[in-house]
Amino acid sequence: MEVNNQIHDKNYSIYNGDCMDVIPCLTDESIDLAIYSPPFCGLFNYSSDPRDFSNCTSKEKFLQQYEYLIVELARVTKKGRINAVHCMDICDPYGYLWDFPHEIIELHKKHGFDYCSRITIWKEPLKVRMRTMVQSLMHKFIVEDSTRCFPACPDYMLIFKKRGDVETPVTHINGITEYAGDVPVLPHMVQAWNNQNGTNFTPDELWRHLKRTHKIGEISKLNHYIWQRYASAVWDDIRIDNVLPFRDSKEEDDEKHVHPLQIDVIERVVELYSNVGEIVLTPFMGVGSEVYGAVKKGRKGVGIELKES
Repeated sequence: MEVNNQIHDKNYSIYNGDCMDVIPCLTDESIDLAIYSPPFCGLFNYSSDPRDFSNCTSKEKFLQQYEYLIVELARVTKKGRINAVHCMDICDPYGYLWDFPHEIIELHKKHGFDYCSRITIWKEPLKVRMRTMVQSLMHKFIVEDSTRCFPACPDYMLIFKKRGDVETPVTHINGITEYAGDVPVLPHMVQAWNNQNGTNFTPDELWRHLKRTHKIGEISKLNHYIWQRYASAVWDDIRIDNVLPFRDSKEEDDEKHVHPLQIDVIERVVELYSNVGEIVLTPFMGVGSEVYGAVKKGRKGVGIELKES
């Protein structure tokens, strides 16, 4: 394969090159889970490289290029297994939207995937304004003309399952015992626990109690609470700054740089949709967040990144 560099370890393989040079060299149905953020055409320019998807000159050309990748991901993903795509609506500086998630959904359905879920990831509006400089979040327009103001766009995690019968199911014999996020127990859960057990725990006290009394080898209330939070269609406690260091990866000719995907999101998806020891692929590795999250959870990470930095 044509790459600038590659590094292989017992826990990961990473490639500095074009994902469309690397993925066609992977074996059919060799990937257990794929998780990634596609370049957001029209929102960010990640590099000046003409091979960079984000440098397509139109949405139509971007979708044509992206479709080539989806075809390859369908080929390398095992039957019945998951591709998780992190995305958002594309917002221009005036607040008008392009329904990018819809395009992603239709392309995956076209190439052998079933669309299973859309998880909404809440983002704090001021931080969105500071990150994107979108005018529709400026407070001055509330005063001057609020028809120019719109709520901050969330992120989405789209979950696709490749058609076919799964050969190796993803199992959690002891449930999920580690929580990735900021608020594992909600007030109504605490109130129900206190009413049932005659206790007066605060959320933090109940969480410490559950962690202390949880026994490996049995499904406990701890597991049920974690699943209740993960099963929500809105993930509202993702820690926005729980990311790998990324500022040194900005190059001089980059138009903008993007906050990498939060480790909380990656760990949840990896935990939910892969077994320990399985292979997790990301075609747009960035600073390595998805590979890091996979290895941290005991999986084998395969990452591809065009930018050397």
